[in-house]
Amino acid sequence: MKHYDVIVIGTGPAGQKGAIQAAKLGKKVAIIEKNNVLGGAQINTGTIPSKTLREAVIQLTGTNRRGLFGEAYRVKKNITVADLMAASQNVIRHEWDVIRGQFERNNIDLIWGAAHFEGPNLLQIVRENETEMLTADKFLVAVGTRPARPDNIPFNGRTVMTSDELLKLDRLPKTMIVVGGGVIGTEYASIMATLGVRVTLVEGRHQVLGFLDQEIAGAFQYFLRQEGITLRLGEKVSAIREVEHDRGVGDTNGNGKGELVQAELESGKKLHAETLLYAVGRQGVCGILGLDNVGITFDDRERLKVTDNYQTNVEHVYAAGDVIGFPALASTSMEQGRRAICHAFGQDVGNYNTALFPYGIYAVPEISMVGKTEEQLTEDGIPYEAGIAGYKELARGKILGDEDGMLKMLIHQETHEILGVHVMGTQATELIHIGQAVMALNGTAEFFINNVFNFPTLAEAYKVAAYNGLNKLAHIR
Repeated sequence: MKHYDVIVIGTGPAGQKGAIQAAKLGKKVAIIEKNNVLGGAQINTGTIPSKTLREAVIQLTGTNRRGLFGEAYRVKKNITVADLMAASQNVIRHEWDVIRGQFERNNIDLIWGAAHFEGPNLLQIVRENETEMLTADKFLVAVGTRPARPDNIPFNGRTVMTSDELLKLDRLPKTMIVVGGGVIGTEYASIMATLGVRVTLVEGRHQVLGFLDQEIAGAFQYFLRQEGITLRLGEKVSAIREVEHDRGVGDTNGNGKGELVQAELESGKKLHAETLLYAVGRQGVCGILGLDNVGITFDDRERLKVTDNYQTNVEHVYAAGDVIGFPALASTSMEQGRRAICHAFGQDVGNYNTALFPYGIYAVPEISMVGKTEEQLTEDGIPYEAGIAGYKELARGKILGDEDGMLKMLIHQETHEILGVHVMGTQATELIHIGQAVMALNGTAEFFINNVFNFPTLAEAYKVAAYNGLNKLAHIR
């Protein structure tokens, strides 16, 4: 029976970085993967495939160049699922190779199979025709989550699906209902609309992406409507079923009948489309790990509660990534996994500012934010001014064909400290890191005034926003 200093369960971002950190500390490490591919949801069903799909859609449709070449501009007239999936699979295969190479270079034992705790330090690995027993001093649980699949939703992976099945479509539908106005729902709704699919988005709240600054969220909703997306806000779905419909004139299937998905809303409205994407929440998967044999408890969504050091209620078992809940980002998961292992082996990594985690929404258009929103500052009684820069003011914005993007900088009225940055438009998730760095160093808006930026760049938006905000404070037009 093999013994390790630490066993990591799951090869997603938290597991990868945790295992590599342990190896860098000279520890004997094993990492367990129950699926037949590496990388967890990040590589196979979530972050990488969805973002690659977005990039492929933007490039093939030419939507990012129409501001420069005109609304009729299009790179490829008839875009197929094969076109989109080819790009995604190419990136996924590359990421598999990268992860495997990292494990090999760091002498991490990669073990395939499903992990099950048989005791506090004893782990059973179950494969198709065999089992294996392993022991370890420490454990890191990084098993991630899966899309929520309520029993009352008739999922079939073909017409009613989660985000996992959406990536396996064999054809592009003409119409789609998206249930859920969170990050996953809005990303896929905007991507599909860019492809020409007629999308209806249903969200129970009166605003999509409720954590965003309201001005940014409002502008984003405007762009969604401009892309032809119908927003059903403040509406909840009461029932979903498949129904027959008359195909009408031109039917070539003989019986004139076809199938549609019907979503009935609590208000009595009935929506119909060829497909329905259910994107309301995610569910943990730690219930199959045998954690009761260790004395570890989890909530009704199979998420684990941890301390600030990522310890569970059992001292030698740590957890990181989506399985511990919010913020459930690939970026934060990586750092959580690393910090968990450092604490497990007595390494001091210092504090890090969780208030400055950047958030990225890879919709069309892209959105990113760091720090406080206007609403939060108002609630906290913090005096601020907003400096605004529109991409239409930037030469680079015109060159890229994006004249609708914007950057908002929230500036303390007295100290001129930067309290929050919110960006919507091309390269938003890259631009945000400039604001994040200046905020982490307690910088003020004057930093952007007194330093030179390359020209023409989108980063110039920071200088424009700083001038705009400070001029308001000085009552200069």
